[in-house]
Amino acid sequence: MTMLRFDGDAARRTERTYASPDVVAQREHVLSLLAPQPGERVLDVGSGPGYLLASIAEAVGPSGVVHGLDPSPAMHALAAARTGGTPWVHLDEGDAVSLPYSDDTFDAVVSTQVYEYVADISGALGELRRVLRPGGRALILDTDFDSLVWHTADRELNRRVLTAWDEHLVHPRLPQTLAGLLRRSGFVVTGQHVHVMFNPRLTEDSYSAHMMQTISRFVVGRQGLTAADAEAWLADLHARSDEGDYLFSVNRYVFVATAA
Repeated sequence: MTMLRFDGDAARRTERTYASPDVVAQREHVLSLLAPQPGERVLDVGSGPGYLLASIAEAVGPSGVVHGLDPSPAMHALAAARTGGTPWVHLDEGDAVSLPYSDDTFDAVVSTQVYEYVADISGALGELRRVLRPGGRALILDTDFDSLVWHTADRELNRRVLTAWDEHLVHPRLPQTLAGLLRRSGFVVTGQHVHVMFNPRLTEDSYSAHMMQTISRFVVGRQGLTAADAEAWLADLHARSDEGDYLFSVNRYVFVATAA
């Protein structure tokens, strides 16, 4: 098993991460670019704990329809708790490679931090194009892990940890090729943006504080890393914070496109 699995505990940890100020700011950026309108039919591919889904539902209102698609029952349980009082929200189990919807169903589709996990990226983007009406818009956000900067004293250990972390997904550098993949899948790319997750300090609710714990759990047993290595890596990061020279930064790239 290589990639992350979102069982009950992992889903709840993800929910806490998505509530952090850094991810809230990302969500606001995504919503401003997607600009869902009253009455629209919108799909969130990989809707997770439902934060973005709830915001889209508020924007489209009762004359619209919102579908959240996710393969994880644990994520759906969290999303249902967040959106259960909204009758125009529908939660569907499935994945990006085989969307369970008819052709030309949606006015807009959004997906954040999903396609980097999908092996058949061309097939998934073809499905995305299929369910969008002509002229409908898509917004995809994914991370390029070549952009990750994390200041540590033990640079070799940090390199090994981050190399092992790359195993948590299929395409750790997807944004470098995503515009071309979208064009070849029948989209016109209308916008490309960068959203920077930047933590010059380590605080309890910062995005990098959440990621430290996720990464340290994931990398044990990969690239020859032991639990002691993971603890040493965490201690190094905390020492950087204590000494006042902590720095974390990673770029997430947002692609906006219309269905040709």
